[in-house]
Amino acid sequence: MSYQADNSNSQGRGTPTTGLKIALAGGGKLLLASTVTLSLLFGMVLALLLALIFIVQSPNPTVGLFIAIALTVAFNLLSFFFSPILMDLMQRFLYGTQWVSITDIESKSPETAELINRICEEQNLQRPRLGIIDDENPTAFTYGSLPNNARLVVTEGLFTYLDDDEVATVYAHEMGHIVNWDFAVMTLANTLVQITYFIYVYATQIQGDNDDNGGIIGNIALAAYVFYMLGTYILLYLSRTREYLADHFATERTGNPNALSRALVKIAYGIVEEGQKAQQPSRVLQGTRALGIYDGQAASSTATAYRVAAEPTQVGRVFLWDLFNPWAWLMELNSTHPLTGKRVRALSTYAEQLGLEQEFNMGEVINEGNNLNKKRLYGNFVGDIFLYLAPIIGVIAGLIISVTLVALEVPTVGVLVIVGSILLGWGFGKLFKTMVQRPSFKNAVETDVLTLMSNPYASPLRGKPVKLQGELIGRGDAGYAFGSDLKLQDSTGLMFLHYASRFGPLGNFLFGMKRVKSLIGMSVESIGWFYRGMIPWTDLIRLKSDNGTVVNSYHRFWSFVLSIGAIALGIILVIV
Repeated sequence: MSYQADNSNSQGRGTPTTGLKIALAGGGKLLLASTVTLSLLFGMVLALLLALIFIVQSPNPTVGLFIAIALTVAFNLLSFFFSPILMDLMQRFLYGTQWVSITDIESKSPETAELINRICEEQNLQRPRLGIIDDENPTAFTYGSLPNNARLVVTEGLFTYLDDDEVATVYAHEMGHIVNWDFAVMTLANTLVQITYFIYVYATQIQGDNDDNGGIIGNIALAAYVFYMLGTYILLYLSRTREYLADHFATERTGNPNALSRALVKIAYGIVEEGQKAQQPSRVLQGTRALGIYDGQAASSTATAYRVAAEPTQVGRVFLWDLFNPWAWLMELNSTHPLTGKRVRALSTYAEQLGLEQEFNMGEVINEGNNLNKKRLYGNFVGDIFLYLAPIIGVIAGLIISVTLVALEVPTVGVLVIVGSILLGWGFGKLFKTMVQRPSFKNAVETDVLTLMSNPYASPLRGKPVKLQGELIGRGDAGYAFGSDLKLQDSTGLMFLHYASRFGPLGNFLFGMKRVKSLIGMSVESIGWFYRGMIPWTDLIRLKSDNGTVVNSYHRFWSFVLSIGAIALGIILVIV
């Protein structure tokens, strides 16, 4: 990796108080978002409770409901207060967490120790219990029930991959979770979502016992389920919001948003580097995915850019997809963490407000993003949606045509014609989807991983035929001994290769068991279809090694078999 940011403690930093008064407006909006989130969840629960109390005439279900809700709340309260003790036991058993003193932290990062003491003094907090896990995957997380009994745990990898000022900003981020009472807010919000689901289940159960109010109770059950689904996404939104708030807190206390930007990128890099060495996935990253400062599953694109970046803009260009592709926004809805590009953009805004030079030249990245072809971006997105729905659209079209013929009283139209028309519609839709999703690979473009990651127009549904040169360094899933997927490393980054056998899951298993191990370490040419989502990957078409070994993969095989089979059967039924 040739790009190294200036990590000295004296540069890239503003005064913690001056300038950040401007940035507080952004934090205020995020705080308001959290308040609105909780208010919406409270409103959902209250509306459903009132509906059940006042509409359902029988008193027994209402009493039972209140008892059940009381037990649910009591259980969550017990979990809230006792979970830190249980987590301590699990931490020790699963990860071998070592509890350390502030002096131990000072020996590893003097700036961090000073920062922790200062924040605790300013906020009138007890110092959190500090833990270190002997794992080189860099991450950090907090847990607890109240600020004064919080635990703040990091891995050794944090000190390996990050410089002193960067480590300090990570600790400041985690201290932000403690100061902001994240534990209480998330527990309360999660309890409310649980209650909406409980009401849905309960209303569904009593619906059949209330003949007079069965329809009303059914509507309540439906509303409860809708509220539960909305509440789940709102909870995820709240989780992402708290990450922004913690980033803002770290910026406010350190005056060094650039260090936190670098820390996030280096954490991604460290996770990918350690993943290449490991025979099994990190239990720490898997077990603390929702708690950690960074979602390890989304690390590959950022790490790829950092590995080879000769200048900050090369790292920033990878964030174009995060910031401007519509698919990024849609996929983020299911994530507990904001996309890295969005977090770095927010931190760059804080740097600008402090009068600092923006890390990774995000200003230039934003300007480039604003000049992207928006018609192409959103046109591709809408096209992808129709592509995803193509088989369903085909079924609807076939059904409409057959029903229309029945309505016109065409004498030869019967049940077989209707079924045949539906099969024809599905078959043609599936065939169209397959051809567009995985087009001809005869003219696959020779490229590299960084170039693919920097394409803001990349799609998770429409594959781009590409040719990559590199070394197979391991299985796609390091924890699965018979995994059939592979990891390819070229000079610019890492790419996951997804294998598909003609014989389905059994063939994948046999390939993983018998052939993958012998392929690891080979220099190969890979041809496949590249897709970009939260985790970029390539659907493998063919591997060819330097010694002549060839591996073929058959992602289109069963799609062709099913679609052509449906078309043929549909034609037969229509003719009959």
